[in-house]
Amino acid sequence: MEVSYIPTKRLKVLGMDRRSVENLAWCAATYGVNRLFWIDGYLLCAEVYERSFEREIESGEFTITHVCYAKFPKYYRIFEVDKGTHIPIVNVSDMKMFNSLLQLIKEDVEKSNCEEREQDSSSTNTFKSYRKYNNSMSV
Repeated sequence: MEVSYIPTKRLKVLGMDRRSVENLAWCAATYGVNRLFWIDGYLLCAEVYERSFEREIESGEFTITHVCYAKFPKYYRIFEVDKGTHIPIVNVSDMKMFNSLLQLIKEDVEKSNCEEREQDSSSTNTFKSYRKYNNSMSV
């Protein structure tokens, strides 16, 4: 018997959003997601179409159509979305694909943080310009 290991060559993510834990879990519950994933302080919800598995077998490329993530420092096996509504959480810290996905998420977090700092700086500068303009008008 011959055994072959053919790892996924490429992981492709079409969409990604940072969300609150509550919004992520509620969306997952209403969308019919049967589990969430936890890795290194993040909770993930990944939307994958069935054809992604076929494509992975054919070309070695796996496509996640959308991933939402939220900071979630401590791992729990079950998340209670609402009274009587629970979603299991799978710890995927030891899985290569999810570790690769986590790197992409961390890059997105860093990019978002930089954009937020730029917006804050821009807002401060706009406010300073506005004050300067207003002060010059009141002379």
